[in-house]
Amino acid sequence: MTDRWGRVAPDGTVFVRTGDDERAVGQWPDGDPVEALDFYKSRYDALALEVELLEQRVRAGTLAPDDANATVKQVRTTIADAQAVGDLAGLNSRLDALNLTIAEQRQHRKVERARKIEQARTDKEELAAEAERIAKGDDWRNGASQLRDLLERWKALPRLDKRADDALWRQFSSARTTYTRRRKAHFAELNDRRESARVVKQKLAAEAEALSGSTEWGPTAAKYRELMRRWKAAGPAPKGVDDELWSRFRGAQDTFFKARDAAAAERDKEFTANAEKKQQLLAEAEALLPIKDAKAAREAFRGISERWDEAGKVPRDQMKELEGRIRKVEQAIREVAENQWHRSNPEARARAAGTVAQLESSLADLRAKHEKALAAGDTRRAEEHAAAIEARASWLAEAQKALVEFSG
Repeated sequence: MTDRWGRVAPDGTVFVRTGDDERAVGQWPDGDPVEALDFYKSRYDALALEVELLEQRVRAGTLAPDDANATVKQVRTTIADAQAVGDLAGLNSRLDALNLTIAEQRQHRKVERARKIEQARTDKEELAAEAERIAKGDDWRNGASQLRDLLERWKALPRLDKRADDALWRQFSSARTTYTRRRKAHFAELNDRRESARVVKQKLAAEAEALSGSTEWGPTAAKYRELMRRWKAAGPAPKGVDDELWSRFRGAQDTFFKARDAAAAERDKEFTANAEKKQQLLAEAEALLPIKDAKAAREAFRGISERWDEAGKVPRDQMKELEGRIRKVEQAIREVAENQWHRSNPEARARAAGTVAQLESSLADLRAKHEKALAAGDTRRAEEHAAAIEARASWLAEAQKALVEFSG
């Protein structure tokens, strides 16, 4: 029994053809030669399937080049000793083709690894630079977590050559160490300041509590303002302690200011009654307007003013209006009195009379000069004198009016 890839000898020996040669692959004594060839062909089919699966895995890139090479060698050895009938040479040719594919993949992986290593170098340089930037800053709240994130990203990157990788790691690690030391120093200093603030605020809370029962409203309120300024300047104490001390300080303040407000409310009742008295006094004072007899008005206002002072303080929101109205009456009386005194002042009257006389003399002189200029035909000078005469006449009229007021 013979076919393209093998034959069965009369004694039952099964051969496979490999090129121009053949080799025995088994015995099938006293059996059907067709069944014998079919059996050994089925073994070939299994080998062919194994090669096909290997091709798929290699081309898909699921095997690393070294693993793929080892598998190809193993399958090639299996084919060399295979007890099967079929195109064994063809299977070897397919394995040869796979070697070329593996070589290409190896080169591709080499290039890709070089690219990844170069990218990793760039990434690690950036991570080291970012770590140094954080190490120089004062972001104590977020800096530590940012450095942890950078470290996780660093771990995910492939290693470089030992020298370069070690140098970049030292740069990165040194930045983390610098930041950690500065952060610890910062919080140590912060704790010291908070402890100092605790001592100061304990003292301030005690002072505030000592003042809480004072009834010296103005001075004590000023002291509380100063205590508050010192409290703010002290800075924060440790969190739990700060809240407790603030509760004491604020409670003392509230006690004082509530007592002050209660006293002010009681005082306002009294001040409201005082305001009503002053409203009545204002009615008397404003009834003096307009002033006809300055002396009588002044006498009446003196009595009103004395009762005004005796009436006492009024609510703050009414003070400006009431004081403004009483001062308006006082000013009106003063103005009338001053005008009367001015009109009866002999020295002022004498000055007014002197001014009138001086202007009359000056006007007479100017008129004489005007007539002389006209007679001489000097038009320019005549016009100048005429303008001067008009001005002097106006001044004289005003001076005479003032003199009449003094005479009145």
